[in-house]
Amino acid sequence: MLLYSRGMSTYSPAQRRRILFAAITASSMGFIDGSVISIVSPAIRTTLGASLADVQWVSNAYLLTLSSLLLLGGAAGDRFGLRNVFAAGIVLFVAASLVSAIAPNPALLIAARAFQGLGAAFMVPGSLAIIAEAYPKEERGGAIGIWAAASSLTTLLGPVLGGALLTWLGDASWRWVFGINLPLGLVALALLWGTPSPIKPDRKPLDLVGAVLAIPMLFLVSWAFIDASGWFWLYLGAGLIALLVFLWWEHRTAAPMLPLSLFADRRFSGAQAVTFLIYFSLSGVLFYLPMVMIAAWSVTPAEVSLSMLPFGIVLTMLSTPAGKLTDRLGPGPVIAVGSLIVTLSLLGLGLTAPLHQVWFAIAPLMALFGIGMSGVAGPISTAVMGAVSDGETGTASAINNAVARVAGLIAVASMGALAIFVFNQGVPIGSAEFGVAPSNDASVATDAARIAGTDQAFAVLCYGAAVLTLAGSVLSWLLLARTSQTQPGNKVPPG
Repeated sequence: MLLYSRGMSTYSPAQRRRILFAAITASSMGFIDGSVISIVSPAIRTTLGASLADVQWVSNAYLLTLSSLLLLGGAAGDRFGLRNVFAAGIVLFVAASLVSAIAPNPALLIAARAFQGLGAAFMVPGSLAIIAEAYPKEERGGAIGIWAAASSLTTLLGPVLGGALLTWLGDASWRWVFGINLPLGLVALALLWGTPSPIKPDRKPLDLVGAVLAIPMLFLVSWAFIDASGWFWLYLGAGLIALLVFLWWEHRTAAPMLPLSLFADRRFSGAQAVTFLIYFSLSGVLFYLPMVMIAAWSVTPAEVSLSMLPFGIVLTMLSTPAGKLTDRLGPGPVIAVGSLIVTLSLLGLGLTAPLHQVWFAIAPLMALFGIGMSGVAGPISTAVMGAVSDGETGTASAINNAVARVAGLIAVASMGALAIFVFNQGVPIGSAEFGVAPSNDASVATDAARIAGTDQAFAVLCYGAAVLTLAGSVLSWLLLARTSQTQPGNKVPPG
């Protein structure tokens, strides 16, 4: 096996191209699954008889293992070779996808999704890292640009294809969303076959204890909001105790997967706080919006996916100009304005929910959402990278990725609990469920109450999310760098 050698490439041009296309193919699996799950959730509820809690766990089981083990996955690539760990992640992700595709009940689907997240934890960090390893610095930017463009394309097309499948082939076609990963995974593995797998000589030990402690911490917090019922405070308290134990371990271990020393810099900790607030709002609203449109507004999945498409298109188009603006002004002002625009779009979604206007409300507000997120998604990475030294950028990026995933996990759990609470205030308990299409024998009055309750619940979610994004805007303005002249390693004194 080849050893890692700085300044000396162990990859031929042909191998680099294979690595690049393997990374694109493997990443597309994760991006498609991540972007389409909210579209197929109503179909999963219908075909499997799943409850709202079940579909929350379908999303959160994946995010739970991915968030808990993402940092460990990045470290494993350094220790055992990026290609080896990347390929292992693909194998596990594909195997779990196949089980998801044939799952006969919610329990098996949730379990398969947890293993899918485990595979993604070793696949996601490796996709970009293996490109950086294979390409010399003078060619790396172009290769990463191709990867980013392909990733954006699959993220955009995933919901559209998923919505089209459900509309044309019926609810049972949600299984193809997972089944498509088999040919994609086989192509990626074939491209990786025979490529080098250099191993760095300065390998750090893996923080297995930290990874084990992170899983129950996130599970208990999710369980508190989704399934705990009268035991909410018990499970939430246990989750917070698990968090304290996790932080204690990360403080004392010699090779933590979460270096707490990075949080001493207010720019770094501020960027993580802003990331959590923005991605909490983004993940929660975009998870429940398709459910509301399909179940309460009787919109087809294809129409839902098309109405949300402007978000991804605008985000992709404006990311480069937003990056240039960040270079001129620094990330702080750009993120602050972007977060403020996101706040306006969320308020608009809440105010227009009772109108059920797909093309005159949802589509333009999704475009506005994309404008705002273009000022957040890239600039927040710049803020994170600018707060650490060159040797810490990989770890800092992985932490920021994990924070965004954890935010999504907690958002899906807690916003679902809030939606059910608001929904039940206006709908007789037992007569209807949030996010479920009406039964054939439902009375006109019951159905009207269900639709009104759903609209009200979704509006409250949007207003709550708007408060959080507004807080993110304020924090960005106060804590993040306002000029591009602040370089990594030049710490801003606390103030």
